[in-house]
Amino acid sequence: MWWVDTPIPLWCNEKTQNPGMKVVLLQINFIWGSASTMSVTYTAVLPVRDETVDFLAGLLAAERVRRGTRADTRALSVHDQAVLVLRWFLDGTRMSQLAHDNGIGKSTGYDYLHEGIDVLADRAPGLHGALLAAKAAGYSHVNIDGMLIETDRVSTPGPTPGVDLWWSGKHANHGGNVQVVTVPDGWPIWTSDVRPGREHDTTAVRTHAEILPAFVDAAADLRSLGDLGYEGEADTITVAFKKQKDTTLTAIQQQFNKAHNGVRAIGERGNALLKMTFKALRNVSLCPWRIGRIVAAALVILHFDHARTT
Repeated sequence: MWWVDTPIPLWCNEKTQNPGMKVVLLQINFIWGSASTMSVTYTAVLPVRDETVDFLAGLLAAERVRRGTRADTRALSVHDQAVLVLRWFLDGTRMSQLAHDNGIGKSTGYDYLHEGIDVLADRAPGLHGALLAAKAAGYSHVNIDGMLIETDRVSTPGPTPGVDLWWSGKHANHGGNVQVVTVPDGWPIWTSDVRPGREHDTTAVRTHAEILPAFVDAAADLRSLGDLGYEGEADTITVAFKKQKDTTLTAIQQQFNKAHNGVRAIGERGNALLKMTFKALRNVSLCPWRIGRIVAAALVILHFDHARTT
């Protein structure tokens, strides 16, 4: 017995929460010999607007023109390539499945994926621009928080003997540290390049040369809030008071911490939003140095699909 799967694309004309979204019915026929004995059908939906697919397809078309790609020399159209890239981001679909569904080899599938990641990441906002937009929107502060993007084990040696470069002791997993800046309601407006998971947040912001100077420049109108992971840069990033050993915080310090943590905690929703929207960000099996570009690409998709940048 074997099975044959046949994708049947249909347009959803009924009123749904996502009108105009393309629905794909995948019919799976279980075959014994030459006779079909049973059929299982289910519905799969790509949870983005049609405009988002067209947006990415337009970027890919422009990239093909830039590269001088001749017509009809690619295995997939820009629309099909855009769907492949979005399926990988949103559903975390394995490349073997994406390649099979599109009738291409895995190496070709990875080429298409990386091309999609790059054209999206190139449109990611810069930090100075994001902070200016936050000021213009009237926000009183922004939040910064580190997000660990887990990876498969990477045995690259780190500066500590016997400890891998990408191993995060805090999270007890391999991964990359990405700094995420959000506005007060937790909407992410900027993400940094990746740093190895062994680095703490303070080390990461010091390594990214643009972060601290940008926060200093914006400080007159826009405060920057962070958790105690940034206590080493407390002159630039406002953090809570840390209780030292054998000491007690004053009532004013305790009140400040309660207010600070209450405001800052909302900003941490940005990390959850990115990981809940894009399953690919829950574990990346590509080269870990690509994580920064992957997260930046996801941010561009999020901003366009929701028609919101700040």
